Order: sequence, then structure tokens, then C-alpha cells
Amino acid sequence: MRPFNPQFILDVLPNLLPFLWVTLAVVAGTIFFGSLLGFLLAWAKASGQPRWRSLANAYTYTIRCTPPIVLLFIIFYGLPKFCLEVFAVNINSYDKIFFVIVTFTLLFAASVSEVMRSAYEAIDRGQYEAAVSIGLTPWQAFYHIVMPQATVVALPNFGNSVINLMKEGSLAYTIGLVDLIGQGQLIIAQHYGAFALETYLALAFMYLLLTLGVEQSFLRLEHAFSQHKKAA
Repeated sequence: MRPFNPQFILDVLPNLLPFLWVTLAVVAGTIFFGSLLGFLLAWAKASGQPRWRSLANAYTYTIRCTPPIVLLFIIFYGLPKFCLEVFAVNINSYDKIFFVIVTFTLLFAASVSEVMRSAYEAIDRGQYEAAVSIGLTPWQAFYHIVMPQATVVALPNFGNSVINLMKEGSLAYTIGLVDLIGQGQLIIAQHYGAFALETYLALAFMYLLLTLGVEQSFLRLEHAFSQHKKAA
């Protein structure tokens, strides 16, 4: 059996780093589109319209019960067929990153909608009503009074959702996307599996740094919003 070579961990890092942008692009695109969809779902859940609330809850329940890798395969193999048969649009030539972002947008929106809904409902309704009673429009009351406080409440769980997204996004290699994990798999294959452990340890180290970076960023955001709230 080949002995463990810790030096290879350092040697493989330069070969992995150029593909970091692919992983970050998936995360950034998913956060952007997933937050928009999550906001709409949260609004539907918090609204007084039973039909919209039921649809949003059904969506969240269904997505949460679907394993990420299963949903990824459904989107990758099913979405091109659906678009071709329903809209006569051929998306088979689209880059794999498109299907990955669509998949994880659907997943991220389901979890983040619960974060947004619970944060919104944690704010005393009386503050909103008081703001409207002194002449603010409903939108102004929400934007200036409710949203800053709800953001502080939501940030820790939102940060956890981003970290989970980053880890779940590593499944993208299963459809052939060459991100960090995908490049790691190629490196292992090039060495006929000889340096699999060292390569995975290098990947684990990189994901550890990414996770720490995300965690610290959200801690700073939470602190900044808390200070703003105290100053107000």
C-alpha cells in the first residue's frame, strides 16, 4: 500500500485554486436568485391569503423532502426536455453551471424563506402599526422599521444556510461541472487514485477556510446591523 504523502497536499493546492471561482460563482448566483425567490415565498407565507400560503408551504415541504442530488439530476435531465416540449426552447447546450444554479436556487429558497418568515414574525407588529399611524406608507414602515430589525434576527440562520449551500454545492461534480470537487476528481483520476486521500484533505482544508470566511463575514454583518440598531 502506498504511504501517505503530506507534501502532495501542498502540491495539489495550486491546481485546485483556479477552479475556486466556479464554486464561488455557484454560491453567489444561488444566493442572489435564491434570496429573491425566498423573499417571495416568505411574503406568501406571511400573507393573509390562504391560497398563496398553502402553495408556498407545499413548495417548501416538497423541496425539503427531496435530496439535493436527486433534484440536481431531475433539473439536469428533466429541464431541457421540459423546455423543449413545452416552450420549444433547446437548452441542452447551456453550461452545466446554469443547471447547478437553478437546482440550488430552488433548494436555497425553500430554507431561506423559513428564515425570512420567522425573522419577520419575530418583530412586534405594533411597531409597524405605529409607524403607519404617524404617516409612513406601509412600504416605508416595512423598509425603515421592520426590515432592519428582521435582518439582525435572520442573519445567523441565513449564514448557516449559506454554509450548507456551499457544502451541498459540492455535488455539482456529479453532472460534470469542473469546480473545486470536480477538479479534485480529475486530479485523482490522473494519478489512478494514488493520491485520493491527500487530494480530499486539500479540498477539506479549502472548504474549511471558505466556511470560516463566510462565518466571520456574517458575524461582522450581524455586529454592524446591531450597532446601527442601537444607534437608532
